[in-house]
Amino acid sequence: MTTARTTATTEPVGADLVRLLKALKLGALADTLPERAALARQHKLSHIGFLEVLLADEVNRRDSRSATLRSTKAGLDPAMVFEAWNTHDDLRYDRTLLGDLTSLRFLDAHQSAIILGPVGVGKTHLATALGHMAIRRRHSVLFARSDKLFTRLRAARLDNTVDAEIRRLTAIEVLIIDDFALRPLDATETSDFYELIVERHRKKTTIV
Repeated sequence: MTTARTTATTEPVGADLVRLLKALKLGALADTLPERAALARQHKLSHIGFLEVLLADEVNRRDSRSATLRSTKAGLDPAMVFEAWNTHDDLRYDRTLLGDLTSLRFLDAHQSAIILGPVGVGKTHLATALGHMAIRRRHSVLFARSDKLFTRLRAARLDNTVDAEIRRLTAIEVLIIDDFALRPLDATETSDFYELIVERHRKKTTIV
């Protein structure tokens, strides 16, 4: 007894169609169009269903590209995503709390988070991963090392733009301050940090 098999065949995308797609700024669709067309025939999709699949591909592609650009602008390390966060065998942490953090519910409540632990356990990686998640949910994010942040504020004081700089930092929905308090803060840094936290309290999220 033999069983007949049907395989989906792909058709090449013609030059005229590629030109039209590029004119509509949909040129990237040409790469996946043959595969999607074969899939549509195999599953007997309607024309509307086929169009929906194509547009969903394009939306996902643009969302991914947008997230990559915004992550770069935010100063996030592209390799420090949650899927790559490795916990050490001897590292103990509250899994329920970690689940709450990665759900990002604390962002919606405008709450903040302090990530504590010894050197080398992945605090920066975890904070950065939360930043990537926030980016994908279209929150504005900025990652800054504390020494560079205080240097920027000190420079802003010299040219009398510190108020504008504080307002800019306050407007960011998720501010990640890395390597905080590795050394004692001086009086000016303490004052700047206090003002920044007070302005952001219950309005935005700060991760330290």
